[in-house]
Amino acid sequence: MISVAEALSRVFDLVKPLDAEIVPLAKAHGRYMTTTARATRAQPPFAASAMDGYAVCGPTLQGSNFAVVGEASAGHSWDGHLNPGQAIRIFTGAPVPPGANRVVIQEDVTRKGDQITLSDTLDTATHIRTMGQDFQVGDTLSPRHLRPTDIALLAAMNVAAVSVTRKPVVAIIATGDELVMPGDVPRADQIIASNSFALKAMVEEAGGIAQMLPIARDTEASLATVFSLADGADLIVTIGGASVGDHDLVGKVASDLGMERAFYKIAMRPGKPLMAGRINGTPMLGLPGNPVSSIVCGHIFMLPMLRVMQGLGATVPPMQQATLTAPLAPNGPRAHYMRALVSHSDGVAKITAFTAQDSALLSVLTQANALLLRPVNDGPRADGDVVDYLPI
Repeated sequence: MISVAEALSRVFDLVKPLDAEIVPLAKAHGRYMTTTARATRAQPPFAASAMDGYAVCGPTLQGSNFAVVGEASAGHSWDGHLNPGQAIRIFTGAPVPPGANRVVIQEDVTRKGDQITLSDTLDTATHIRTMGQDFQVGDTLSPRHLRPTDIALLAAMNVAAVSVTRKPVVAIIATGDELVMPGDVPRADQIIASNSFALKAMVEEAGGIAQMLPIARDTEASLATVFSLADGADLIVTIGGASVGDHDLVGKVASDLGMERAFYKIAMRPGKPLMAGRINGTPMLGLPGNPVSSIVCGHIFMLPMLRVMQGLGATVPPMQQATLTAPLAPNGPRAHYMRALVSHSDGVAKITAFTAQDSALLSVLTQANALLLRPVNDGPRADGDVVDYLPI
């Protein structure tokens, strides 16, 4: 068995960033922008009013009077030039006309007909956003993982489409004679396939495209047939059949199909029978069949692989820290990712491990919001100790 860190290093060696594609800005959120974007327009593209009020030309002293000669609002400029003693009614976002030296907010103005008088509450701000105050033509946005605020900035820069890393296509293969799909009528000795649905959701939440292939039965012919349906995928993820039982055929069939194995078995709970490699150049990750093992290994290994494929870098899942609410017994020779619940009180994160940690207990996992990490051979932990955890 190899360590989790070594296994991560090896799966990172299996994947690389995918090719780029051009997508409309409306479909770019969450994607990795591969090239620098440049503004084709300044923001604001003209001197703009920052407030509702009056754009004036001339000294602005208490009691000063101005003649109102027009009006401007957002999207509707006033086509003229202000002369001393003149003003226009102006609204936030409207272009400030030539000749105006400031905008007086409407709260500091008394208006009678087409005349305004400045009040004694007059402030000193100009309330004018200068042209290009936010960014100028030619300013750039560097390659990055695009957040909603980045999308807004690109739109303001008048960038209609961007180059992003292609979404990874993940073929998900559940294996086992015991499995039937939700909605089917199982025999007394069968169970409902659930892991593939969780992994599909995880892939899609991480920005990939999930393809759920038919359940592969416990024969070499069935497995080989379903593997053939994964042709064209960027990553193949199998569920179950990776252990050492008579019906665990994934490793053999994958090898017969040309798999170059990177490793098999890791010092981890849950998830010992984990397998990874390449089949004819396509990365493959063989997950255990128990629901908790499959999903936990998906968090620890599959999601980081998808990050690499999307150009986000070979980074391990970020750990956070919390204070134990109850003592824990010593850990053994495998890193243990315990299902746990994290809560926050007065700015302090506290974590409680569930008593039941069986890798078949999906109901416990759905109550958890964290995986509490017990390092290899970690000693006993007391109430109040600080431990690492992975949010899920």
